Amino acid sequence: MFNHAPDDYECPFCRLVAGGEDERRTQRDVVRRDELATAFVSPRWWPKNHGHVMVVPNTHYENLYDLPTRYGHAIHDLARDVAIAMRHTYGCDGISVRQHNEPAGNQDVWHYHMHVFPRYAGDDLYFTRPQEDFSPAEQRLPYADKLRGYFESPAPS
Repeated sequence: MFNHAPDDYECPFCRLVAGGEDERRTQRDVVRRDELATAFVSPRWWPKNHGHVMVVPNTHYENLYDLPTRYGHAIHDLARDVAIAMRHTYGCDGISVRQHNEPAGNQDVWHYHMHVFPRYAGDDLYFTRPQEDFSPAEQRLPYADKLRGYFESPAPS
């Protein structure tokens, strides 16, 4: 109903979820995947919030208006897990999550996605723009490794 993707749109998030890669995203960016949602370190970084994660549904839905409830719950649950993992592994002071819909809402990839940002005192996240260049895969890898390591470690008893 409120969709903006062109008819020939090739979704980069669908490609990643399906096991593919492109010039910006690799499978090494993926930190956790379950039946309905996938989380990966984003290649677009903000100046003081490196290693932020995107959580996407494993099926293509363009925005919040299209997203079925069960996918919304799965994305929220995975975003929560990622936030907890960030607090344990990044040394951040807090977490912010945000989500955008349509061009006026600053959506720029036509696949629903939720951002999970590590936050630090005085980081000015909401007063800064993302870096112009996308971060290279080798720069993202330490963040992805930290989060994957957290998820792969035995749960505390």
